[in-house]
Amino acid sequence: MLSEERIREALSELDGWSLEGGALSKKFKFSSFSEAFGFMARAALAAEKADHHPDWTNVYDTVSVRLVTHDAGGLTERDVALARAMDSLA
Repeated sequence: MLSEERIREALSELDGWSLEGGALSKKFKFSSFSEAFGFMARAALAAEKADHHPDWTNVYDTVSVRLVTHDAGGLTERDVALARAMDSLA
């Protein structure tokens, strides 16, 4: 699990992510449902490759993401890495 110091550091490195309920959270807004769904498809491939899967929802043009490593009981570097990957895909 990440220390509080490392979580603060990670948040300063990540664009638009916040800490909510012990998880990294972000809302990605797109111009259409199709763009949002395309992002989810690309992000799903990255998540599958990393064997680390987000908690997420999609409502029309917005994808809300929550990242936490459930089996570790909190945030890990896997969450930070997937957040970076998702940012690059958006």
